[in-house]
Amino acid sequence: MDAIRLILTSRRALAGAADAGEIMTEVWQAQALAQAIGSRLAVSGPPELRGEALGLTELAGRGCGVLDPPEIDLGDLRAAQLTELDDARETLLCLGGLLGEVGIALVGMASSAADETTYWQCMEAIDAADESRDRVLEMLRKLAAREELLPESGSENSTSGAV
Repeated sequence: MDAIRLILTSRRALAGAADAGEIMTEVWQAQALAQAIGSRLAVSGPPELRGEALGLTELAGRGCGVLDPPEIDLGDLRAAQLTELDDARETLLCLGGLLGEVGIALVGMASSAADETTYWQCMEAIDAADESRDRVLEMLRKLAAREELLPESGSENSTSGAV
């Protein structure tokens, strides 16, 4: 499944999560998806993104590691459904939004945590989501810099091909 579709599915599921358990499951799913996207970009993405993508993979993995793994079927694991990542820029824009929403959801959970363990779990997950989002923003910056350097002749080629 396409990365953008999976991200949008995660955003809807996070927004619709009704209780702390569902929120934590969706946070874990989002971090696992960020890890999978980072891994895909590190292996086959634009060369200038590969270092940051590897960092995203590590940070998102840490985000998963600080949370208790949810009890979900492998077929429901969105990260495992990732088959396409066609548009790196659009994917990163959507992923940045998802990671921001993850942070907001975790702040809400931390502020109402009934126990210290849950509070600190949320705080560590907030940190991981924030650092993951920073990596995403850095990759977007690098893509923008790359686009500025590309010669304008690329658009002429596409126009002449359409004639």
